[in-house]
Amino acid sequence: MCSILGIFGLQTGDDLPALRRQALELSQRQRHRGPDWSGVHADEGAILVHERLAIVDPAGGSQPLKSSDGRLVLAVNGEIYNHRELKKELRHAYDFQTGSDCEVINALYLEDVLDQGGPENFLNRLNGIFAFALWDRDQQRVLIARDPIGVCPLYWGHDREGRLCVASEMKAIAGLCADVAQFPPGHYYDSATRSLVKYYEKPWRDYAVTEGVQVSAQELREAFERAVHRQLMTDVPYGVLLSGGLDSSLVAACAARFARKRVEDDDVSEAWWPRLHSFAIGLEGSPDLAAAQIAADALGTVHHGFKYTFEEGLDALPDVIRHIETYDVTTIRASTPMYLLARRIKAMGVKMVLSGEGSDEIFGGYLYFHKAPNAREFHEELVRKLDALYNYDCLRANKSMMAWGVEPRVPFLDVEFLDVAMKMDAQAKMVDKPSGRIEKAVLREAFDGYLPESILWRQKEQFSDGVGYGWIDGLKAHAEKQVSDRELAAADKRFPINPPLTKEAYFYRSLFEQAFPSPAAAETVPGGKSIACSSPAAIAWDASFANAADPSGRAVAGVHNAAL
Repeated sequence: MCSILGIFGLQTGDDLPALRRQALELSQRQRHRGPDWSGVHADEGAILVHERLAIVDPAGGSQPLKSSDGRLVLAVNGEIYNHRELKKELRHAYDFQTGSDCEVINALYLEDVLDQGGPENFLNRLNGIFAFALWDRDQQRVLIARDPIGVCPLYWGHDREGRLCVASEMKAIAGLCADVAQFPPGHYYDSATRSLVKYYEKPWRDYAVTEGVQVSAQELREAFERAVHRQLMTDVPYGVLLSGGLDSSLVAACAARFARKRVEDDDVSEAWWPRLHSFAIGLEGSPDLAAAQIAADALGTVHHGFKYTFEEGLDALPDVIRHIETYDVTTIRASTPMYLLARRIKAMGVKMVLSGEGSDEIFGGYLYFHKAPNAREFHEELVRKLDALYNYDCLRANKSMMAWGVEPRVPFLDVEFLDVAMKMDAQAKMVDKPSGRIEKAVLREAFDGYLPESILWRQKEQFSDGVGYGWIDGLKAHAEKQVSDRELAAADKRFPINPPLTKEAYFYRSLFEQAFPSPAAAETVPGGKSIACSSPAAIAWDASFANAADPSGRAVAGVHNAAL
């Protein structure tokens, strides 16, 4: 994973050397994402800059990736897990210049151009996480696309001359583009038609399609194991994030089964780093640190449990908000320990980690799902949560880790696994209190025997809670001292876009404004009330939610074991 920056729509008379220097300076603001190498392409129509974090083909594979004739220039932030299969399926010969997994995008684009197909034809064949800009010099055409869920960040806008600008992080172009905005996941922009098109649309989004559909425990388990196996594609040292919760523990359990063989050699040769390392972080007495050690001991990982103090977390807040580019309360609460953990991981020489994001959005793991009135509303909330992931957990995981040049991968959001897990009737995912069936029971049952019972059946603990309940309580207390009642009462005057409703939110918003003062930047962050990470729509499920709205899982009284 890396960073990209592109400027398109250059005109005759533009000072190309000056624009090239400007692009390099802008790209330096996101170089933390790609500290290993920088690449630049500049011609009369476009400038592309790439900051590389070398994960696959570290000796080669530098970007931008160019076709042998120089026609195509490609800059990608991401990984294409099925690149070997896609290369075998090519209908036309292509002269690959590198061993990069991303270069197959050039070949697939040419096939669609030659066969007069649309970009959606090949974009829907990609299994990976990506945000890319592809420049076709012959057609003076740019194609910009982002992965279906939005695991990889991407922003776009226009400078004062109307040139189109794209970047992996907002900070690179926020001062240049008054209209900076998030590029939507699952979409592409084609300058040939000047259209933004949604290419990723699945039938399982409609509950009626899934109603009555059964998925066996074996099918679910094997689909997830394949997803983890695919995402072990790497040529550098890697590890797993292990909080001791169900999701990260399942990722670790599956990775441990494949770690001794090299995925790139079809599991024939020994892995270059056969010992699987796991990482956790928390305050003194953290529930996650204790549970993670139990899981690690059972799985045999080389485990590293790190502690941080409340003061260390508080000191990091300005940097965290600048890196993650949001003022969302729950995202900041969870991003801070993850940011500190990433720094520890980087110091140990690890460049890639697997993480458990996405499971709660697929299986209804958040504790407010206990209140879902029926399977239809349960499923519709899952779809809303998946659609919003790029603003929350994906943003947190990607930007917190990439702040230190560590790439996070998310097997639960593998597109093939999503098709299996989301096609099942939501009734199978729902909580059933009379029988004692808890959240994500269908997933727990599918992996019976993979983990100790205390981990397999551990109650959902949101990361910002699991690092230690004193973390959130301390943040609230600190904000109470920083923000006066009068300031909060006038919050809508200072912050007319998504006015903060609590002192903690006001405090974060002030730090965000210091880094990103433009109104457009504020508009990139969604608003609305939430309880335990719910969408605003789900607050209607229980009358008590409206008065107790807080993103912490402990806000769900009668469900969380340590409810507020």
